[in-house]
Amino acid sequence: MSSQCFDLSSDVWGELWVSLSSLLRSYTAAHGLHRNSYATVELDEDRILVYHGDKRLELERAGADVNWKREDGSEGALQFTPAGRLSGPAGEEEMDMAAETWARELMQ
Repeated sequence: MSSQCFDLSSDVWGELWVSLSSLLRSYTAAHGLHRNSYATVELDEDRILVYHGDKRLELERAGADVNWKREDGSEGALQFTPAGRLSGPAGEEEMDMAAETWARELMQ
């Protein structure tokens, strides 16, 4: 098998961005089912905003770089990997696991 170089265009990062938004929408809906509650998920080309009551998650994207901020002032930086994961100070994590964690925290 020969090695190939991939030019990951902004289209790839944009598709991962839309996928992350979709995961957040699905997981917040799932976490709200037992109490008939839902979160609002807003998607723009470079911003995702998720809120439920007083809880809020704001994500901003520039290429593969993703910065997040919560309503309590906590914030961090992640990066999409070519494999579709999120990489940060704690290592790499599957995108769906990160979305599920954020959704659970928002819907508590």
